[in-house]
Amino acid sequence: MKVTRREVLKTVAAASALAAIGVPLTTVVKAADNEPDEWVKSVCRFCGTGCGVMVGIKDGKCVTVKGDPNNHNAGFLCLKGALMPPIVYSKDRVTQPYIRKKGKLEPASWDEAMGLVASKFKAAIKDHGPQSVAYYGSGQALTEETYLASKIWKAGLGSNNVEGNPRLCMASAVGGYVTTFGKDEPCGSYSDIDAATCFFIIGSNMSECHPILFKRVAARKQANPNVKVIVVDPRKTNTARIADEHVSFKPGTDLAILNSMAYVIIQEEMDGQRFHNKYVTFMTNDKKKVDFDAYMKFLEDYTPEKVEELSGVPADQIRRIAIMFAESSGAMSFWCMGLNQRIRGVWANNLVSNLHLLTGQIGKPGATPFSLTGQPNACGGVRDTGGLCHLLPAGRLIKKPEHRAQLEKQWGLEPGTIAPKPGLHTIALWNAFSEAKVKAVFVLCTNPAHSLPNANIYLEGMKRDDNFMVLSEPFMDALTVKYADVLLPAAFWCEKRGTYGCSERRYSLLMKSVEPMGECKSDFDILMDFARRMDVDPKVIPFKTVDDVWNEWREVSSITPYNFMGITRARMEKESGILWPCPTEDHPGTKIRYVRGEDPNIPKDYKNKYHFYGKKDGRAVIWLRPYKGAAEEPDAEYPMVLTTGRVIDHWHTGTMTMKVPELRRSFPKAYVEVNIDDAKKAGIKNGDDVLLETRRDKMVFQAKVSDVCRPGLVFVPWYDVNLLINKLTLNAFDAGSKQPEYKICAIRIKKV
Repeated sequence: MKVTRREVLKTVAAASALAAIGVPLTTVVKAADNEPDEWVKSVCRFCGTGCGVMVGIKDGKCVTVKGDPNNHNAGFLCLKGALMPPIVYSKDRVTQPYIRKKGKLEPASWDEAMGLVASKFKAAIKDHGPQSVAYYGSGQALTEETYLASKIWKAGLGSNNVEGNPRLCMASAVGGYVTTFGKDEPCGSYSDIDAATCFFIIGSNMSECHPILFKRVAARKQANPNVKVIVVDPRKTNTARIADEHVSFKPGTDLAILNSMAYVIIQEEMDGQRFHNKYVTFMTNDKKKVDFDAYMKFLEDYTPEKVEELSGVPADQIRRIAIMFAESSGAMSFWCMGLNQRIRGVWANNLVSNLHLLTGQIGKPGATPFSLTGQPNACGGVRDTGGLCHLLPAGRLIKKPEHRAQLEKQWGLEPGTIAPKPGLHTIALWNAFSEAKVKAVFVLCTNPAHSLPNANIYLEGMKRDDNFMVLSEPFMDALTVKYADVLLPAAFWCEKRGTYGCSERRYSLLMKSVEPMGECKSDFDILMDFARRMDVDPKVIPFKTVDDVWNEWREVSSITPYNFMGITRARMEKESGILWPCPTEDHPGTKIRYVRGEDPNIPKDYKNKYHFYGKKDGRAVIWLRPYKGAAEEPDAEYPMVLTTGRVIDHWHTGTMTMKVPELRRSFPKAYVEVNIDDAKKAGIKNGDDVLLETRRDKMVFQAKVSDVCRPGLVFVPWYDVNLLINKLTLNAFDAGSKQPEYKICAIRIKKV
């Protein structure tokens, strides 16, 4: 019998969903034929790809999903996306409020729980000031939820302690885009994949972390044999296995490789002099403008021969990939956590963009530097709406008086309402909470006990009696639940309405398709209740529905380059995502930024074709960023490198994917990936128990011996709550982005 993969996914998804809500087994086998009563448009709950989905509803329950054929994913979904329905009806759903009493969470009424939350926050502010309270959000929360929370804290409570887990994944990408182009978010869009002739993938395992985008890349390569793929990764992942050039390097030396590529491009006279002479400024680390000759002089330290000694990459291979990048008709770069989660993450981002600016590989179909996002709404929810301690909505900064004044006017606030000093970034915030300097924190839609690096410090801090944490969380088995003083039952995914903004600046609407379980409420309703109990000025929270928040956010964006006034609710209900900027209702959305005729922020009669309007002089920046090592390099005592990441069938802390039997069976527990040669030296065989030890903690994992990791490197996925690898990782962070260095720390291993 011939069965397509699509039919298999449909059957598995439908059967799994129906089994999860208690449909008899005899019915489950016919699940694929059991058509829903209606299909409701939504967006996938997992990665930053932002795939459109259609939610199948039968008898008031979510029973299946299928890909939205009108969204960028063209109807395709990965296995995780196809298996979302069982998560909604998990036995671990939190369906009523809880208060911790004598160390145990006890059921409570909404009024009792929210009354306690408000009293604790009011007491903290009264006794210790506004900076003693904080909000910690998520790139998984809806845009409206993050915008509302940020406004409540910054405009209502007077606290800029507004942070979120995107600080752990995307902050360096923000820093890279802003320092290079003056504005955050990618210049191009997914449509560039279909025109690119060279893909430069660095610090990203697309095949497992963004599989639908990787499918599109692979399809492009398959359709055109002239398309080249370069993968720069110390692991031989499935992404690397399709590469024309897999560049395996000593972890942490990729900055030197990127500078060396620039050196080769100039030496071979393949740089776009006409472009960088007109549209680029060269700048040193101390922000001094220099000329092209100074940049060439700087690059002399990065000849391929010198970098080979440092990185382990053959000089000839560095030359090949540099020429391959420069000579292509369209080079598209992809990167993710491998560059971002580093103490030089911003610099690494800058150096990728340098290659595009140096060669003019930008602002045309198929040519763009493109940062891949980890979470479904880290862009549209946190970066765009200003949901971090230093930001205000639409790319404005707290430290700039003119930005605060502009927003205060838009919000109808008294001048000086917004505090002028940025709040505490994520690591500083949780350090302060661990020391009880921050007294009360509201955590929404994230699991920091699992996801913070060097986790033991913060787990101990969460146990203190002299601080207070309220957690809005759908699942009882999330690790952070163990430390919450109040647990609030949050509506999940298809139980609420709102917006996600994915990696390509595409805003899509999640339609509410079913009623929340039990006593669950949307985070919009929870935050509004909190604000009223905190006596926040009604002018700050004039909202009756989540759509009211969206419409205010549109207005706030309208006087900025983020302008998406044209993305109305009516359009969002009809269309499957729109790319900003989109200033009017008849505007189609913007695929390419900074180019006259493509970007509505540039007048049609502007004198030049390109205009990087985030910079005063209209020029992007090529940075002279030197190579610097990791915060903790291998040494005689800890001679190897630990890196962490995802596997294809699990996502983040596993609180969702571990609830799906098919996904749980594929990777039931975390493991350690060990190189064949390293395993031989240590007497380790496949399946052996191996002790991993860093300067912070030690833990036993089962070994998976293969050729995936290069010698000297081990890899552990981070989804497993029972094998919490973040107890071993390092909380050193990038000085600019404040993003921690999860990707590199020193470790030693031995067979148990």
